[in-house]
Amino acid sequence: MYQELLNTVHSLKWENIDTDRKEVLKPLISFIQQKVDDSQEINLNFICTHNSRRSHLAQVWAQAAASFFTIPQVHCYSGGTETTALFPKIAEVLAEQGFSIFSIADTTNPVYAIKYDENSLPIIGFSKKYESPYNPVSGFAAIMTCSQADGGCPFIPGAEKRIPITFEDPKISDNTPEQAAVYTERSLQIAEEMFYVFSKIKR
Repeated sequence: MYQELLNTVHSLKWENIDTDRKEVLKPLISFIQQKVDDSQEINLNFICTHNSRRSHLAQVWAQAAASFFTIPQVHCYSGGTETTALFPKIAEVLAEQGFSIFSIADTTNPVYAIKYDENSLPIIGFSKKYESPYNPVSGFAAIMTCSQADGGCPFIPGAEKRIPITFEDPKISDNTPEQAAVYTERSLQIAEEMFYVFSKIKR
């Protein structure tokens, strides 16, 4: 893992997240643990409305956490109920926190390669619907990262388990002086919760 990213990870206090959030995260821990116990691949699809902010943060931090705790066969994806674009501030914040990010395609729906380690496969970040051919079609956990998608998608085809883990949208800070701080805070909150999840997995 890149040293700057390790510095961010070491600053996280995932054991200190509050009790209510730990309860919210329990179903995801159980899903991953069962897959590990059965020596099966672990496919996680993080879903939000626009696949532009929270779902990408959760996808990236979950993949990094799985690597940090050496949990094998973890594949993290993201999707939305509609396609928009990965919001540029998300890539900027992840870069500031130690990920290596470079553009693959500069279009209205840009495509990024996001790496947490020099030798890791990049996470490919772009906006897509949750049922995109890029994502798994069966045997995955659908993790609903926003209440709008959670309420609007009571059924996710192919999902083995549906788990609501919602986060406040950092979009509320767009075009305000607080934007940078809010995006940084949301990214670190999601990081702490994903690291908490994977810290509880027994191999």
